[in-house]
Amino acid sequence: MATVLLAGVVLLAGAYAFLNGFHDASNSVATSVRTRALTPTVAIILAAAFNLLGALVSTALAVALTVRFVDLPAGPEGLGILIAGLLAACGWGVWTWWRRMPSSSTHALVGGLVGSGAASTLVGGQNIAESNRLIWEQLALPLLVSPVVAFALAYLLVFPATWLMRYSSPRRGDAGNRIAQSVFTSAFSLGHGIQDGQRTMAVVVLALLAAGQTLETDIPLWVQLFAALALAGGTLFGGWRITHTLGYRLVRMDPLRGMSAQAVSSTMLFLGALWLHIPLSSTQTMTSAIVGAGTNQRFSTVRLIPLREILVTWLVTAPVTAVLGGILLLALSPLL
Repeated sequence: MATVLLAGVVLLAGAYAFLNGFHDASNSVATSVRTRALTPTVAIILAAAFNLLGALVSTALAVALTVRFVDLPAGPEGLGILIAGLLAACGWGVWTWWRRMPSSSTHALVGGLVGSGAASTLVGGQNIAESNRLIWEQLALPLLVSPVVAFALAYLLVFPATWLMRYSSPRRGDAGNRIAQSVFTSAFSLGHGIQDGQRTMAVVVLALLAAGQTLETDIPLWVQLFAALALAGGTLFGGWRITHTLGYRLVRMDPLRGMSAQAVSSTMLFLGALWLHIPLSSTQTMTSAIVGAGTNQRFSTVRLIPLREILVTWLVTAPVTAVLGGILLLALSPLL
């Protein structure tokens, strides 16, 4: 039974990574396509290539995330928690993609795991309250704070960027910003690969630990390659449903503000993964940076209806996936 459950976790982790790339492709390319810095085809190919590279660059965040969950119950119970959490996250990702809403795959996964973990205490009596406290302090809080930071930094960055372009003609300035935006698009995709690829790696290693297949928290090479290829594949085949929401419905975007949003969001992803070792949502950092840079023109440029829809989606992601994770765990409990 443990072997079957382990295989299920690995397959679902691959599906989660693929959906992550499919869902988040819009984050990488929306502003570049909107400002004509890159063509859609070139943007997607760059995003997929740098997502693949990013997932292979480092495993520091994956190891850190694995260590934070080492008290996951062993055996079928722990594997069941992972399966229920992954199913909840994947289901929410498909639903929000269909609704054209940029939502956080990270929030969905954390919510799903918290919900399934809480439900396991009702079924098996396993106390994982300390684990849930660590999830809140070390994972949820950074995810809640990062959108505010991204908004503020992107808003402020427009001022020095505008000052540096004061002697350039509009045409020359736009050309320079499009070149910089292309560079930052690649950097954002690299950071996305570092961040989101390692979350999949952490889940697979947790499954190996729960199944007794390994005693180490190090990331095996096959797990790294598996996560990288799944994420890059999802990005390469990524849909364009959310691109319209980010690039056209939120704010009026020009090359300078697109460059500012890309610069802030890519920098935050790098710092979170390589220095602070905390997960950050690429969706939330990019969306918040886009709104921050666009608001710098004037607040009236922000379209409030789609912004309100996005904020509501963000607020309900973790609670909804937590409930789904709990329900799925209870449904799976007779098999565990």
